Amino acid sequence: QAVAAKVSAAYGVAVNSATSALHLACRALDLGPGDWLWTSPNTFVASANCARYCGARVDFVDIDPDTYNLSVEALATKLEQAKQNGRLPKILIPVHFAGQPCDMAAIAPLAERYGFKIIEDASHAIGARCDGEPVGACRHSDITVFSFHPVKLITTGEGGLATTNDPELAERMARLRSHGITRDPARMRTDSGQPMLHHAALGESVSAKPRLGEPVLHASTDPWYYQQLELGYNYRMTDIQAALGHSQLQRLDDYIARRHALAKRYDRLLADLPVQTPYQDPRHHSALHLYPIQVTDDETRHHAFQALRDAGIGVNVHYIPVHRQPDYQRFGFAKGDFPVAEAYYRRAISLPLYPSLTEAQQDIVCQRLGEALS
Repeated sequence: QAVAAKVSAAYGVAVNSATSALHLACRALDLGPGDWLWTSPNTFVASANCARYCGARVDFVDIDPDTYNLSVEALATKLEQAKQNGRLPKILIPVHFAGQPCDMAAIAPLAERYGFKIIEDASHAIGARCDGEPVGACRHSDITVFSFHPVKLITTGEGGLATTNDPELAERMARLRSHGITRDPARMRTDSGQPMLHHAALGESVSAKPRLGEPVLHASTDPWYYQQLELGYNYRMTDIQAALGHSQLQRLDDYIARRHALAKRYDRLLADLPVQTPYQDPRHHSALHLYPIQVTDDETRHHAFQALRDAGIGVNVHYIPVHRQPDYQRFGFAKGDFPVAEAYYRRAISLPLYPSLTEAQQDIVCQRLGEALS
């Protein structure tokens, strides 16, 4: 609830990973066999795998060449085509890549027009603001998912969380994270599956529509009683993790301010090198989880990456497009399907960016990068 309050959402459901939160969000929105989920190819595989956990099918929408987020123009075109061939998505997962919010105000009208639900993958974006509003407020979505993995903006060691403004979605995600079990008499069912209503005067639960010979479970008079209403999971966050996350949350604003200062300094230090620094949409405030640069080509990227790693600098690449993974090739995806995401990937390197990075260390990163590119 502390996170929900921080991002101006009504409800927060803490779980053991962002992957679990994505899975629960899909389950809460009744994604299942025969349904489609669309997401960005420029993301970690969990953004797509959550659909497959539910037996649904996955497709992708190419990215914007400036923000590296899902392209609204490509989405609009793909939706119109999907409407004609009867393959509209049930759920869209826009990913706030590197902490920069997607254009949710433009995506929301498309959801209304074409009838799909929205789960924001904000694994990179706690503390970001979209059109002046906190990411996670769910103004333009049904559910938002955050990650508290060790490398994220704040951490619980490992963990995740979903926010929503819908009490039914919040209740269902909370139930599914703990085996699908409820202890709330108002949620329970009779043996025939009928809802039970709590009768305050008698102190017992009775069937909403009792049938002849139907047993009535006196759940409210049995304090140990619980019911599994559907198949759920053990996705709970531990109390120790929650305590760590609560303390980290108090420092989030300072962490993000430091990231912005370092990113602006990177912009200055790299201005004379043959690299493209990350664009920041002036309408939004990025959480700056990553600082991904673009070099001239894939051969240059490989050389620079190896040189920096050899120098003990922990660069990385975010991300290999999901549709190019071997496990997704068997669904018919092929090289060239999402050319903007593939072009971005061939040139991408994420430079170190974290609050305790010193300016001296940052100078070394830029010096070694310059040497590798010369």
